[in-house]
Amino acid sequence: MDLKDKIISSYVAFEDGLDINTDVHEIRSEAFQNFEKLGFPTKKLEAWKYTSLNSVLNNDYSLFPINRKAVELADVKKYFIHDIDAYKIVFVDGKYSSFLSATTHDGFDVCLMSSALNKPKYKPVIEHYFNKAAKQDNLTSLNTAFAKEGAYIHISRNIEVEKPIQIINFTTGSEQATFLQPRNLIVVEQNAHVQIIERHQSLSEHAVLTNAVTEIFADRHATVDYYKIQNDKTSASLVDNTYIEQKSESTVSVHTFSFGGNITRNNLNFFQKGEHVNSILKGVTILEEKQHVDHHTLVHHIEPNCESHQDYKGIFGERSTGVFNGKVIVEKDAQKTNAYQQNNNILISDRATVNAKPQLEIFADDVKCSHGCTIGQLDNQALFYMQQRGIPKKEAQALLMYAFANTVLESVKIPEVKERITKIIANKLGVNIGFDI
Repeated sequence: MDLKDKIISSYVAFEDGLDINTDVHEIRSEAFQNFEKLGFPTKKLEAWKYTSLNSVLNNDYSLFPINRKAVELADVKKYFIHDIDAYKIVFVDGKYSSFLSATTHDGFDVCLMSSALNKPKYKPVIEHYFNKAAKQDNLTSLNTAFAKEGAYIHISRNIEVEKPIQIINFTTGSEQATFLQPRNLIVVEQNAHVQIIERHQSLSEHAVLTNAVTEIFADRHATVDYYKIQNDKTSASLVDNTYIEQKSESTVSVHTFSFGGNITRNNLNFFQKGEHVNSILKGVTILEEKQHVDHHTLVHHIEPNCESHQDYKGIFGERSTGVFNGKVIVEKDAQKTNAYQQNNNILISDRATVNAKPQLEIFADDVKCSHGCTIGQLDNQALFYMQQRGIPKKEAQALLMYAFANTVLESVKIPEVKERITKIIANKLGVNIGFDI
């Protein structure tokens, strides 16, 4: 039995075991029918032309892990940004870990999706927001059909959350192969501000496939800073679907740091539904071995006087593969749009590959839109210059690559996150970067 058949055969039993409101049941059933019709994406689809899931779909995944290994804080502390005070929502093999978490309902909600889907007091928010921004494509529909657990964050108007919120999904390897589908809903009301850090981390060498969906709603004047840290084992694959809907004068920035994993696919979609909206998409990718990362972005400019800024940097070694497929759509009424898109890549191996496809679809005539893409190697003259001044070649290469990625790092607003990312980059480059950040 292949994975699709296994999923289809398990759906009825999964639904029967849930106590969920009627509206969500209908959404779930429709999504399941959509996945049943579409199946998993293949390279025949233009959007998946450069990324094949065949190798990861062949595993015999446990869809609902039963066995759970005990996880102690000492074992996983290094995966937290532990040098800051933060709210934490932690899941182990798809189940909420109260021991590792620190949630709150003090003026705003940082809690569980399962509670929001089941408890009447959350019903108005669920009815208004759940599955309203997500596309009805293959994997998003699959996640919606089985949506049960994840992070639920609701920030009321005029509240500035003083501490960052960390969402961490651990997989222990209690099963030979594990399939997880976390579902996150983040609602930030008018004039509110929040910072969120998300991570998926495997604790064993067993195969893991995660199909995550996150919906983010930013109301008028809201500010959301979101950081995705992807530095998993080569036995773990991730499809990360993020949908963001913005109202007037809101600012949402998403920084994606992709340093590890087998196959990583980031589907990042922004929908601007108001004037004077600012959308920021930035990423750094550093890969080795046979790792594969695919950044698939969309910014949909619907209203006038809005901005978007995309800046993705990639460094690819050994036999790794990078994909950047960035699309900007400017509707006819979206005059005075300012859209910027840049993708720069460095190949440090003759066997590494990059596939880039920047796209602009512009239907307005009074706009400022630009895009650029480069694929090259390190500047030999700059290397020679640095070596002439006593800097060893390895360190000189690392400094050049760090400088290359720094346009993304300099916009990180949480100092501890920036410091952690800098250490990961130094480790990936095999050097000790000994300067202040």
